[in-house]
Amino acid sequence: MTQPGRGPRELLAESFRVAVNAADPLKVLPRCLPKPPKGRTFVAGAGKAAASMALAVEQHWPAGAPLEGLVVTRYRHGLLTSRIKVLEAGHPVPDQAGEQATREIVRRVRSLGPDDLLLALVSGGGSALLSLPAGELSSEAVRETTRQLLLCGAPIQDINVVRKHLSSVQGGRLAAACRAPLLALIVSDVTGDDPTHVASGPCAPDPSTYADALDILRNYAVSAVPAVIEHLQRGARGEIAETPKPGEQLFSRVENRVIAASQGSLQAAAQFFRSRAIPVAVLGDSVTGEAQEAAKVYAALVRQILAYGEPWKPPIALLSGGELTVTVRGKGKGGRCSTFLLALGIELERLGPMNAAVHAIACDTDGIDGTEDNAGALLAPDSIMRGNALGLSAPRHLADNDSYTFFERLSDLVVTGPTRTNVNDYRAILIA
Repeated sequence: MTQPGRGPRELLAESFRVAVNAADPLKVLPRCLPKPPKGRTFVAGAGKAAASMALAVEQHWPAGAPLEGLVVTRYRHGLLTSRIKVLEAGHPVPDQAGEQATREIVRRVRSLGPDDLLLALVSGGGSALLSLPAGELSSEAVRETTRQLLLCGAPIQDINVVRKHLSSVQGGRLAAACRAPLLALIVSDVTGDDPTHVASGPCAPDPSTYADALDILRNYAVSAVPAVIEHLQRGARGEIAETPKPGEQLFSRVENRVIAASQGSLQAAAQFFRSRAIPVAVLGDSVTGEAQEAAKVYAALVRQILAYGEPWKPPIALLSGGELTVTVRGKGKGGRCSTFLLALGIELERLGPMNAAVHAIACDTDGIDGTEDNAGALLAPDSIMRGNALGLSAPRHLADNDSYTFFERLSDLVVTGPTRTNVNDYRAILIA
C-alpha cells in the first residue's frame, strides 16, 4: 500500500535518500573520533567521501589541539575546509594531480613520530585517488592497466589486488611508512567490508600476493603493458618486497575501523518502509555478480511472490546492497545500476499483467552510476512499453551497454550530484 499522494516512485526515491543520509560522514564520523595525542595529529585521506570526512573532523576536533592534514577526493567532490587541505584528482582512472597529492601525503606521514597520530580517512574511490606507482613503473602504465581492469567485469576485490601490487602506498604500505599510531576511519564500499579492499587498503594488512595479481590479469584476459607484467613477475620471484602481511609487527599500532557500510543504509531504508506500513525483506548487503544475471534472479523472485505469495505476500519491499559488475562489450553509456534495472525491466515484461504491481530503483550511494552524471534510475511497470513508443529497443540498448540513454529518454534517471559518501549500491523493488 502507499500513502495518499505518495506513489511508488516517490517512496522509492525517498528511501534512497534515507539510505544515503544514514552513511553521511557528517553524521556518523564524529562519534568515532579519538582523543588528541601528545603531539601532532595529521589527517590523510582519499576517496569520494574524503572531503565530508575531513570537514566532520574539523567541526568536532578540540579547538586547542593541533590539527593539520591533506585529503584527496574526486573532481567536483571538494568542500571548503580550514585546517585540512582538500585536493581534487581523477577517478576512476588516476591522474597526475592524484599522484602529486599522494606524494605529499607520504612525505608528511614519514615525518610523524611516536607521540603523534595519523588519522586516515578512507573511502571508496581511494584506489585511484591515492595513486603513486611502485618502483620504476610509469604513471601511464598504471593508468592503462586500470582502464582495462575497469572494463573486464572483474569484481573490485580482484581489481584491487592488482592495484595494491602496482602501488607504493596501497596494500598496507601507507601504514608501513608511518612511525606514529594510526587510526583509519573507513566508509566501506565493498562487499564484506574488509578494510583490505576499501581503497585497496592503504592502512590494512594485505593477504594477497604478486602471484595472485598475475593470475587475475590472466583470468580476465587483461593485456597489461609489458612493464606491469615484468614488475609483477619480479615480485612473484621475490625480487621486490611483498605488501605488509597480516600478523606483522607494524600493525600492532594500527587500527582500521569501519564506521559506515551498506548494512546500515539498508536498515535505515527498511525502517523507512516499515514506518509507512510496507513490510520489508532485506536480501543482503553483499550481492555481487553480473548485473544482467542478477536481474534474472530478482525477476524470478518477483514472479514467485506475485504468482504464489512465496516466500512473502505482497505488499513487500525487497532491499539489497553490494556491488554488481558489468562486462563492457558495447559502445553506449550506463553503469551497473541502470544496467541492472534495464535487464530487470526486460525480464518483468514477460510476466504480463502481473508486472503492473512492480516498481524498482537502483542507485549508487556515491551519486555516480559508472562514469555518468546519474546515481541510477527508476523502473516503472510501463518503462519498457514507453521505451517502445519512443522507438527504443530495450534489448538492443542492453546489448550495447546503453542503459543510460534508455532511462534518460524516459526521464527516469536519478540525478543527485556528488553525495560525498559511498557505501555501494542500493536496490529496492516495491511490489504493491
